[in-house]
Amino acid sequence: MSTVEFNNRVAIVTGAGGGLGRSHALALAARGVKVVVNDLGGSVDGTGGSETMAEKVVAEIIAAGGEAIANGANVTNEAEVQAMVDETIAKWGKIDILVNNAGILRDKSFSKMEMKDWDLVVAVHLKGSAVCTKAVWNHMKANGYGRIVMTTSSSGMYGNFGQTNYGAAKAGLSGFMRTLCLEGAKYDIRVNVLSPTARSRMTENLMPEEILEKLTVESVSAGLVYLVCDDAPNRMIMCAGAGGYSETKVFETQGINLSEGAQTAENVAKFIDKIRDTTGQEEFTNGGQQGAKFLTRIQKGEFTA
Repeated sequence: MSTVEFNNRVAIVTGAGGGLGRSHALALAARGVKVVVNDLGGSVDGTGGSETMAEKVVAEIIAAGGEAIANGANVTNEAEVQAMVDETIAKWGKIDILVNNAGILRDKSFSKMEMKDWDLVVAVHLKGSAVCTKAVWNHMKANGYGRIVMTTSSSGMYGNFGQTNYGAAKAGLSGFMRTLCLEGAKYDIRVNVLSPTARSRMTENLMPEEILEKLTVESVSAGLVYLVCDDAPNRMIMCAGAGGYSETKVFETQGINLSEGAQTAENVAKFIDKIRDTTGQEEFTNGGQQGAKFLTRIQKGEFTA
């Protein structure tokens, strides 16, 4: 049976000055986790910056009897992130948990989007998560323990109009997680993804008030706390919102194999229904399994045409 416990853990939560990040930081601190509240303090579109937001969250945690420090590192800046990691280790001796939550929005349809808006959104979400993860990775390997969560979105898994930049970055984080969890498994570094639906600065103007009232950040943080606990899963995409929790998985259909003489676009079209048939579909846990499926059929001489 899974338990939700934390054994003297230290966490960094990025983008923790408000919204989901603040909720994550408070929820972890309430369970005795020492928390670095990281926030650049910028607006939703990534402009501006101040540590004030992070400092307010730290004050809340300390007032409630917890331990926390504020940090204003820009997650895309390797030197600033490394300084944050060094400061944390100097203060508390280790880092056990990293929650990659920092993000911005610059929504526009692709035809109207300037590439600078693409670059910045991808940089904060995708590169920022990579920079922070890289800064703690070898430390976690040396300690033989780590819990890392990326923050994805339904936009990254299913698409949303006007969010090509955001969706691409969020989809990238899922792929990032799937490889990291393979590389970190023998060091007990477990890597998961959280896909939240919650009221935040990013969603404030997108939904009616009666819906927003149900999308509490606290309900999402319940899922986050589980994903970084001592008994956390590995390689999970947890969706959380309004008290609902589910898992997103990628499956591959059985598909077909065409013999050398039959490998034409016309035969792909002819058998497209069979290619897309979900009967017997599988969830793969590494990229080699896809090629192995097709090659095994070739060796057995199993061809559709």
